[in-house]
Amino acid sequence: MKKYSKETTVGIFVFIGLMLIVYMSVKLGDIRVFSDSHYHVSANFNDVSGLRINAPIEIMGVTVGFVDDIHLDLKTQKAVVGLSIENKIALTDDAIASIKTSGLIGDKYVKIALGGVGDPIEPGGTIIETESAIDIEDLISKYVFGKV
Repeated sequence: MKKYSKETTVGIFVFIGLMLIVYMSVKLGDIRVFSDSHYHVSANFNDVSGLRINAPIEIMGVTVGFVDDIHLDLKTQKAVVGLSIENKIALTDDAIASIKTSGLIGDKYVKIALGGVGDPIEPGGTIIETESAIDIEDLISKYVFGKV
């Protein structure tokens, strides 16, 4: 039986420990290293208040993707949201993307209502029909000041 020196044994344990730390960081940090199981589409909204990158995308209550980009298009004066959706989900051009809130003051997510008979949206395409986020503070202020 061949014996390893203490330095070799410690080196192996340190290496295994570092690999476990990297693995747990990727899994718990929700980092997508090789995500070619998703395709990308975009949607234009008037208001995306509270929506964050990596927010979930849901269809019928099931998470099917995540928000991968949010930026402003100054030409159209719209907020453009990049959506990364699982390849097995086929969207049509009559799908509707809405920004919803989980709970009363919860996090925002994108809800997609599937269309019926439209043409398929190709990767890199755009969802035309959108509904922006509802601002609870604005609704409360309108109610309090009698502008409802």
